[in-house]
Amino acid sequence: MKSVSYKAWVVEQDKENQFSGRIKALQTSGLPDNDVLIRVKYSSLNYKDALSASGNPGVTKSYPHTPGIDAAGIIEESRHPDFSPGEKVIVTSYDLGMNTPGGFGQYIRVPADWVVRLPGQLSLKESMVLGTAGFTAAMSVYHIVESIPKDRGEILVTGASGGVGSLSVGILSHLGYSVTAVSGKTETRLLKELGVNQIINRADFLENTDRPLLKEQWAGAVDTVGGPILAAAIKSTGLGGVVTCCGNVASFDLPINVFPFILRGVSLIGIDSQHCPMPHRQALWEQLAVNWKFDRLNTLFEEIGPTSLAEKTDLILKGKLKGRTLVNMN
Repeated sequence: MKSVSYKAWVVEQDKENQFSGRIKALQTSGLPDNDVLIRVKYSSLNYKDALSASGNPGVTKSYPHTPGIDAAGIIEESRHPDFSPGEKVIVTSYDLGMNTPGGFGQYIRVPADWVVRLPGQLSLKESMVLGTAGFTAAMSVYHIVESIPKDRGEILVTGASGGVGSLSVGILSHLGYSVTAVSGKTETRLLKELGVNQIINRADFLENTDRPLLKEQWAGAVDTVGGPILAAAIKSTGLGGVVTCCGNVASFDLPINVFPFILRGVSLIGIDSQHCPMPHRQALWEQLAVNWKFDRLNTLFEEIGPTSLAEKTDLILKGKLKGRTLVNMN
């Protein structure tokens, strides 16, 4: 394929510790020399994208750079026998959008072992309403479903108004679990529509949680924020419960003791969606497309174009973004 021009939202370093993004025209010849060239139709905005856009060196090491850790589109060119032009595919995780040009460009070129075929029951648009947030939620839900029967008790979801949290609530409620949500947001209509049993304000949830153990309240928990909230969730999870952990927006420190683990047998499971093995990754996408696909999925998002990314990355860094933000690259 000849090199073609395309548009991308590119973040550049204007001066020391100052970064800004703008739409630029690029050439596909400037993409990495990988196996599969994909025309991106949709992406989505994640917290990690906002970190990349603000110059966080733990996410992106050099600039100019095109963020976007999620991409869904159509293969234009493939040097790998497993994939052919015209196939609809998803790419999330690995190094996409971190130090490899990501989904905020109309083209990406990636290794074949990063690529997942789009399940037949899922549209490209729906796959990016889910994106990394939905996949991370699916990894968490998988551990809940594998270990906790629906009749054992309440499942707690923290950070429930965010992307991973709201999608976890949607999937768990769809599967018949009773869900309690913890959120710092005052607007809770979305969570009620997703079927939560009760909503606890974040400040209320953290009251009087400095004791070594708390009253048993949850059969399991999906934590998306870390820090003291994760510690409180662990200490209030019941006998044999499972707590999954996938975020650190509250803190990367965990103020916890051993009592929940040795007196109640609580299991803490870390969720690493970036390096999930491909067979498990494919199986979870199939679940998201069929058994775990809930009715309100297509009402969970705001759709924007790339020109709105600067505004939205600022909001997500301030913790003011609710639900999912779909980026239409058309």
